[in-house]
Amino acid sequence: MIDLPPDTSSVYIIVLTWNNWEDTVVCLQSLQRLTYPIYQVVVVDNGSTDGTVTHIEHAYPEVHLIQNGRNLGFAAAANVGMRYAMMQRASYVLLLNNDAIAPPTLLDELIGYVTTLPDVGMATPPLSYRDASQTLWFAGSKRHWLTMESVDFGPIGPKRHSQADVCHPVDYIFGTAMLIPTSVLQRVGLFDEKLYLYYEDMDLSLRIQAAGYKLYYIPMTSVQHGVSGSTRSLSSMRHYHKARSSVIFFRKHTGWGRRLVIVPYRLASALRTVTRLGWASEWAAARAYLSGLKDGLRIEI
Repeated sequence: MIDLPPDTSSVYIIVLTWNNWEDTVVCLQSLQRLTYPIYQVVVVDNGSTDGTVTHIEHAYPEVHLIQNGRNLGFAAAANVGMRYAMMQRASYVLLLNNDAIAPPTLLDELIGYVTTLPDVGMATPPLSYRDASQTLWFAGSKRHWLTMESVDFGPIGPKRHSQADVCHPVDYIFGTAMLIPTSVLQRVGLFDEKLYLYYEDMDLSLRIQAAGYKLYYIPMTSVQHGVSGSTRSLSSMRHYHKARSSVIFFRKHTGWGRRLVIVPYRLASALRTVTRLGWASEWAAARAYLSGLKDGLRIEI
């Protein structure tokens, strides 16, 4: 447990890994440069087989490493890390993708903002591409009024650019970088582990708002984010879980009236996806996607 100076909030940074140790090392190097005084990095490994655990143990002894032994999926693995942080009486948890690069002032800026805002349930920094352009691609996400899908405040157009310069409430925050007070988690609960991969962050976003809290985008130095190292090269698995989780999510958060609109929309979306995969001769991915839709309808929610 961290010994805290008076009036200092402790932050536990949860980084999930499943292979791709090179990305994780770059992420951990950036976290070593944080200027915030009280934080602990927790790496939750989902059964990596490429030497990730050995690299972390040898090069980052200050990191608390939790080994799951197998791939539990994003939601369950994140819950393992968050439960540990709550047992250590952390004030906040910060979920951070293992292919993200944090600026040195990440926690100073985030905590500095959220302590001045009312009813904070979750907060996110801006996210930029991890390349030479460093183009901003995420400044919070709003919910489509009808389909409930996320509509990003992204980098396209001057209206959307202006969103990046002001603190504003948002509807969805993604698991790439999300700061959550542990007091909120104690009241609302953790990720729904039925959502093995995808939509777990959107589900938690809605549950936090339903409990009366607000989600905020914080205008600050951006977190650089690359192509997800955790889902890279998992075409069939990715399509299966995206389909399965989407069905579970919409079943959880829609009534029969809204479903009359969403079901045709989702069917059209599924048809487009399967057609696109078929044209690309990705038959295994197409079959996995259809299996995910079917399994999402079968599971109890």
